[in-house]
Amino acid sequence: MGSQIRAVLFDMDGVLVDAKDWHYEALNKALRLFGYEISKYEHIRAFDGLPTKEKLKMISQRYYLPEELHVFINELKQNYTMDYVTELCHPVFAHEYALSKLKAEGFKLAVCSNSIRHTVEVMMERSGLISYLDLIMSNEDVSESKPDPEIYLKAMRKLGMKPEECLICEDNINGIHAALASGGHLLKINEVADVNYENIWSFIKELENK
Repeated sequence: MGSQIRAVLFDMDGVLVDAKDWHYEALNKALRLFGYEISKYEHIRAFDGLPTKEKLKMISQRYYLPEELHVFINELKQNYTMDYVTELCHPVFAHEYALSKLKAEGFKLAVCSNSIRHTVEVMMERSGLISYLDLIMSNEDVSESKPDPEIYLKAMRKLGMKPEECLICEDNINGIHAALASGGHLLKINEVADVNYENIWSFIKELENK
């Protein structure tokens, strides 16, 4: 008999919300005010899924961005991100259907994101998903962000679950490292359209039949 899955944990950006470009554009909009900019390729290759504060540390190491500007740039970036969220974030039927079905079937559901809590809560609210969630975890709830597994391990404890009882939906390399290190089962997401009830349910049944 295979694993008995009792909880599904989702990353947010690139999994439940197609927000990667929003974070990229918002960060560059803030950086340009000080004469800095990062390429789309660099953002995907090196920065994808990291908290803004970690991205700024890396930018300072590579391009000598003064660390004294980090707090201000971070605040600007969060404000610009919320502008994009307000304009572009909306419910996706496949996601609402998936989470509502899983919830009705007794699964515990959580979102574990490297974003700040306010951003996570607003995105989940505007996506129409917040009512299905048993737990929201942000980078403010942990001392180490992904790729460290702390956010997933802490979510599992709060839900009262063992790692082998949890399915984790992740899309980027940092999140994948965190998911695997936590001991949970990984469902790799290539695009937000992959997050649907059929894909999740078939993966759960596959694990249980192993």
